[in-house]
Amino acid sequence: MSKLRTLLRAAVATAPSFSVVSSVVRTEAEIAGNFLRAMATQRVPSMATGLASRCPAALSARWMHTFSSGSVTSVKQHGSYSSIAALLSRQARQLAFQQRGLSTVAAGGTPSSFSAATAAAALTAGLSPGTRRALTIWLAGGSAWVFSMVVIGGITRLTRSGLSMTDWKFTGEKPPRTKEEWQAEFDRYQLSPEFKLVNSTMDLEDFKFIYWMEWGHRMWGRALGICFAVPCAIFAARGCITRPLARRLGILFLMGGSQGLVGWWMVRSGLIEPTDNKVPRVSSYRLAAHLTSAFAIYATMIWTTLSVAFPYPPVVTAGPPAARAAAALYKVALPAAVLLGTTAISGAFVAGIDAGHAYNTFPDMNGQWIPKEYFDMTGWRNIFENTAAVQLHHRLLALTTLCTSLALWRYGTRMPDLPRASRLLLHTLAAGVACQVSLGVATLLTYVPVSLGSAHQAGAMTLFTIMLSLLYTVRPAPTLAPFRLLASMPLSTTSAAVAVMAVGGAVANSA
Repeated sequence: MSKLRTLLRAAVATAPSFSVVSSVVRTEAEIAGNFLRAMATQRVPSMATGLASRCPAALSARWMHTFSSGSVTSVKQHGSYSSIAALLSRQARQLAFQQRGLSTVAAGGTPSSFSAATAAAALTAGLSPGTRRALTIWLAGGSAWVFSMVVIGGITRLTRSGLSMTDWKFTGEKPPRTKEEWQAEFDRYQLSPEFKLVNSTMDLEDFKFIYWMEWGHRMWGRALGICFAVPCAIFAARGCITRPLARRLGILFLMGGSQGLVGWWMVRSGLIEPTDNKVPRVSSYRLAAHLTSAFAIYATMIWTTLSVAFPYPPVVTAGPPAARAAAALYKVALPAAVLLGTTAISGAFVAGIDAGHAYNTFPDMNGQWIPKEYFDMTGWRNIFENTAAVQLHHRLLALTTLCTSLALWRYGTRMPDLPRASRLLLHTLAAGVACQVSLGVATLLTYVPVSLGSAHQAGAMTLFTIMLSLLYTVRPAPTLAPFRLLASMPLSTTSAAVAVMAVGGAVANSA
């Protein structure tokens, strides 16, 4: 043991001297990685010659991954080296975390690239590749389920089915089976403002269609909760979930539960007698809150999936030039992502007041660039409740997002050192935004048919996915991960539970 320690210290001493402390730490970690590899292959003597010169950055990142994830199984199989492997694994893990907050300018890297890598690896530390693969499949399936949930919700709204069920139970409702049960449910719906003012000629068969749409939407969400919780419990029982990942999953589960409460809070607003509008509809503010909550859940699901599947994004192993290019792209990609999300949420206000059924011309608005009705209201209500203003704002945001995305694509593709994954995502983003704007125009010109309207909403979710993936590949620090600050708190799950209780209290009071 002492001889091997001496050999390691000698190898470190022969390494090139750097003027920045973290560069020395990084070189030491590289040497430790090569040392552990030599032990695993029974070639310890090879450590004595030119060890420090054979430590490229890419190899360093791979071995730092090995250390931080605790993957020293191959070394421990050699018996006599097991205690040394454990010692070096602890040392290398400490070296990896020492990278945080130190500069690596002398090495040509970015200050936070390795801290991002170690933070991402913390979610899957000590897990085997097979376990990570199973977790990735489960999380990716959950993300796809959330995606479908948002699309189904859009279809439910477009078919005006959302107000067909006039009550809500946390455990769910059994659908009517007999003719008498259907008639009783229909009688309750006939007491709602929507039936009295909009659907007074509706018969029982028409009611069944909108009822099944809303019931299916609710049950799809509850099924999502079950399909998320059951595999999670199985993984936890088998020790496949680390503590950081458990906190993230706990927050996701609580966010999903609160989403059901927010949904009912939104529906309740459409079951009261309308005041400002002749047509009963849910509050556009609550609709926007419901959509924002769904986007937050989806973003956290996608980010967690990427963190488990790719603990080290391409920027970490591609070298200092790629790290610098990614850092530069990140600075402009993040504002573009905020703009994209804002545009998507503005669509909720368009849908909430049926603004898509007015001014069905493009690029002008019934022959005007700024409709005369734009200033019909005063104050902040004009921004969110005036049909002309809401549609004009959504148009401007969409076109600005298009121009920004194309500029981002042009800026990124001119970087020769940008990782290949980031470059591919830039191409996909540019094409996707162009298609989304075209689809939005087609939806407007055809008076928002259900098929195009739901496709437009699915397109927004797709663009959101692409943008999140792009941000993940170029992220300079782990703090970008959605809700990472909350997830890093010791009482994160408790805090999320308190937030859910607060939402529940607000719903109860509003009812």
